[in-house]
Parts: sequence; structure tokens; C-alpha cells
Amino acid sequence: MASTTEPKLEKKEVEENPTADDEDTGAQVAPIVRLQEVAVSTGEENEHVLLDLKSKLYRFDKEGSQWKERGVGTVKLLKHKDTGKVRLVMRQSKTLKICANHLVLPTMSIQEHAGNEKSCVWHAADFADGELKEETFCIRFASIENCKVFKDKVEEIAESQQTKSGESEEAGAAATELIEKLSVESKDENDKSEDKEAPAAATEEKEDKKE
Repeated sequence: MASTTEPKLEKKEVEENPTADDEDTGAQVAPIVRLQEVAVSTGEENEHVLLDLKSKLYRFDKEGSQWKERGVGTVKLLKHKDTGKVRLVMRQSKTLKICANHLVLPTMSIQEHAGNEKSCVWHAADFADGELKEETFCIRFASIENCKVFKDKVEEIAESQQTKSGESEEAGAAATELIEKLSVESKDENDKSEDKEAPAAATEEKEDKKE
């Protein structure tokens, strides 16, 4: 029988030297530029969050007579801890750019957008661009429930602001009435004192004539 022999394969061992990049020298490399932590103020530190919902905001362009997207993000209703005033603020989710920034006033009226139960429309003097501008907004939510919650909360706040405004006017009227009353009383007292001095002066004149 013919014998078959398998060829012997010669294996060459190749030694690879590790590169300098793979070596861990343990040295610490200090950063070229050191950045200090800076406290960023959002202007919301003294405000309490009443509402926080994700939404999409539109602004009505009068010149083009069409709705233009303002941004996608979170709309908030913030109440100031000292003054009690409430404002509506919305920022874009990625850039944090302000889309809307205005007070919720007693005169603010919010309505459902015709044909879309997930949207609301309102008019306000907005300060998002750094100056007051009369704007008409439309906001859209992911669900009808969120839209209803937003609308009800805004209406509730507007009504409460109306009550506070009425109380302030009543307090101012009461203060004015009190000041006027005090002025009248003071005038009456002065008149009475003058009346008392007049008879005394007349008596002195009579005595002078007798002498």
C-alpha cells in the first residue's frame, strides 16, 4: 500500500512589538485650557411651576396670512413667588430658545382651534423677541386631554387674576374714601375752632366800647 504522508507545515512565529500608543505610562496630562463652571440663570428661579406640558407652538403671520411654526418644546405656566403674577413661557426642546413669553392677564381669552380638538388659540402681548409684540398663537398637544388641561388652567388663572385686580381696585377706592373722609373731618374741626374764636373776639370788642 502506498503510504501518504501529510506535508509538514512550518509555522513562523511573528513577534509584534506593541506600539507606544498602547502603552500606559501612567502619566497625567493636564488640559491646555481650564474651564470654570458658570451658573446659568433661566429667570425662573423665583417662580413656581403650575403646569408643564410638551407641545408644538405656531404664530400667525399677518403679512403672509398663514400659521408659522415657532418651535417644539415644553410650555410652562409659572407663578412668581412674590408678586403672584403668572406668565406663559415656552422654550424649544433642543436649543432652549424662547418661543413665547407673556403674562396671563384677566383679559386673555383662550379658545379651541376650529376643527382640531388638540389645539388652542389665543392673543397676547408677547416678549419672546425682546420687545412687546401683539401676537396670535396656536398651540397643539399630543392628546385632547392635555389640551383641555392647558385651556382650563389658563382660564382659571385669568379668572383669579381678575379677582385680584378687583380686590386691588376696591382696596384703592376704600383708601381714597378714607383719605377724603379724614380731610373733611379735619376741615370741620378747623371751622369749629374758627367759630369758637369769633365770639371771643366779639366779646373783647364790646368790653373795649364800654370802657
